[in-house]
Amino acid sequence: MYVAKIKRSKFFQIIYFVDGRRKTHSTKTSDRKEALKVLENFKASLNNPVQEIVHQLPIEVSLLLSNFRDEYLEYVHPAKSKKYVESIFYSFKQFMFFCGNIPLNKIETKIVDKFINSTFIRTQRGAHHYYRTLKAAFNKAVAWNYISVNPFTKIKFPKLSKSFPVFISEDELLIIVTNTPYQYLKDIFTVGFYTGLRLGELINMKWNWIDFFQNHITVKCSDDFITKSKKERIVPMSEKVKTILINRFNLAVHQPGEVVFYRIKGRKLHQETISKQFKDSVRKSNLNEKIHFHSLRHSFASLLAQKGVSLYIIKELLGHEDLATTQIYSHLQQQNLRDAVDRM
Repeated sequence: MYVAKIKRSKFFQIIYFVDGRRKTHSTKTSDRKEALKVLENFKASLNNPVQEIVHQLPIEVSLLLSNFRDEYLEYVHPAKSKKYVESIFYSFKQFMFFCGNIPLNKIETKIVDKFINSTFIRTQRGAHHYYRTLKAAFNKAVAWNYISVNPFTKIKFPKLSKSFPVFISEDELLIIVTNTPYQYLKDIFTVGFYTGLRLGELINMKWNWIDFFQNHITVKCSDDFITKSKKERIVPMSEKVKTILINRFNLAVHQPGEVVFYRIKGRKLHQETISKQFKDSVRKSNLNEKIHFHSLRHSFASLLAQKGVSLYIIKELLGHEDLATTQIYSHLQQQNLRDAVDRM
């Protein structure tokens, strides 16, 4: 039993089950703290037989995997990004394709083990993502008393092969830009390289993010865009980036809330389209096939690391939550470390 918001109401709803049937009860409030108080009172108002039915649900009645998926997606939707919610849905889709739409209490460790291993053969990263996503979901199934044990916690995930991220040099960026047909794409690729901004951040960048006097970009959260970390951050502008943005600003009269990069003024670009167009430019340049748009972000960090910039500073510029994520660039600082020791 828990509280969650649903599309058809502005109030938090109490979600609970009786005889395996999902029921809702309005808390009559849009404040989460108040809703939780209503939940406690609601629990107390239930008579013992109903409470017993709710708590015995995992034993007597088991939800189908698809029903649990829908319930879980509804639960995480307010707190997670659209892209992450879609990745959860896809993880469930792959798992259900493997084992079918079976009841939760029929999902054994052996089924999970076979699913992860068969997926790992095809795609190691994909298998790892499914494992983490579904493990978190089934932890919630345990918390909701649908199952007593999470079958994903009983298997050991195979070790991932580690490889350094692919990055490009400034000369290679120039080649890619030369083989790019449209100016707005040239601008996006270049700004991506010299700021380390994610593609989603670039296509959602608005003029009110940019401070030409302080020479920085503030990556902002809004109703229509939330950063991956759900935090805002400031990224300084180099002269190259500032020149590109000033040139774009001078193209037409802009409102503060309008996007910076566009093909048609006022219309937001699509990530998939930009990624594909970048890949086309890479192929025309006869460069490494492994280079993709996210490589621009890796290139920004790699360039800083090679110039001796602290990993802590790189972490802040990239907006990483954990320094461990930034550590993948530490190998690029080995020469700097050797130079430091040689000075002794």
